[in-house]
Amino acid sequence: MLLHLVSFKYKADVDQAARAEHRKRLAALHTLDGVIDLKVGEDVVRSPRSYDTGLSVTFADRAALDAYQTNDRHVQVVQSAAPLCEHVVAVDFEI
Repeated sequence: MLLHLVSFKYKADVDQAARAEHRKRLAALHTLDGVIDLKVGEDVVRSPRSYDTGLSVTFADRAALDAYQTNDRHVQVVQSAAPLCEHVVAVDFEI
């Protein structure tokens, strides 16, 4: 299995409503084919090194991750997040 982790750092001027809407759109991706588990949440520590939102998605294999990456619904969420985010980091690893 593969674990896909993404962290989002929003631009300072992005309000709480826009942040909540982004998290809602991420959470809706749980219904995509190949997704075994999906969790999304707001950072609660708020340290200087913290990001604002975290996403974890579990897939059976690399093919499922690759299909997710090119899925139209996923691509739309990625594109809608671009203007909100100062920085996004991701890591994918076997579990």
